[in-house]
Amino acid sequence: MRAWLRHHRRALGGALAKLAAQKPAAILNALVIGIALALPAGGYALLGSVQGLAQHASLEGQLSVFLRPEAARPEAEALGGRLKRDARVREARFVPREQALRELQATEGLAEVVAALNRNPLPDAFVVRLRSADPAVLEALAQELRAEQAVAHVQADSAWLRRLRALADTARLAIALLATLLAFGMVAVTFNTIRLQILTQRDEIEIAKLLGATDGFIRRPFYYLGGLQGVAGGIVGLGILWGSLVLLNTGVAPLADSYGSSFRLPFLSAGDAFAVLLFSALLGWFGAYMSVSRYLLEIEPK
Repeated sequence: MRAWLRHHRRALGGALAKLAAQKPAAILNALVIGIALALPAGGYALLGSVQGLAQHASLEGQLSVFLRPEAARPEAEALGGRLKRDARVREARFVPREQALRELQATEGLAEVVAALNRNPLPDAFVVRLRSADPAVLEALAQELRAEQAVAHVQADSAWLRRLRALADTARLAIALLATLLAFGMVAVTFNTIRLQILTQRDEIEIAKLLGATDGFIRRPFYYLGGLQGVAGGIVGLGILWGSLVLLNTGVAPLADSYGSSFRLPFLSAGDAFAVLLFSALLGWFGAYMSVSRYLLEIEPK
């Protein structure tokens, strides 16, 4: 066990020494990888911010249920009781016609118009908030309410829910495709870097094989080199993302303040940032694995 740990420690030290000896190339590779990672990570962060803003704005399913003018108050109370007992309903708020008229009178420019009316034209109504934002649930409850004898009209604003869900799904798909394409690019960068290292150390590898070095012993430093290159690229990518969000927030802050909001574009959570670093390291290791498997087999002692 100690020998195994010692071998890994030496391989890691050798990989760090190679990175330090080739600083310009290592910095350039980290920058390329960082840019490739910052793009999908930034899209993920922005999508999460928009979804968080939508949830903060209480974008849940909502129905407006207008009763018939001739519906008696006991009928409205009975309907309200059924709505409150419905498991799909979060809140059912009754708006009597008198309250609706007062709110209309308080609207600027409409007080004189309302005063000229001989009677209250507004019906009793319910504002129903659902527990789920699923458009199918919203439509199902709307259809049930339309069948009620006391109900004249049900307004179900489910179209925007479908659009919001479709936009979010499309954004997730676009980010996944972008991340996949850029991951291939990152693997290609690591693959080429490790290939050059193998060709540079060809004589050393031949001598090591002549001395009886195993394939695992020879491969190990290259795997660490690929993983470290990936981690360095991940750190650069997170730095690029952090700086970009800081710049964006300089424009978002005045806009949010004008609406009385403190909304800002947040950075990735600690778990998400760690996942980016881990993903970057795995891609670097995979690129090294492919390169080593391809070119190390071609090197045999003469």
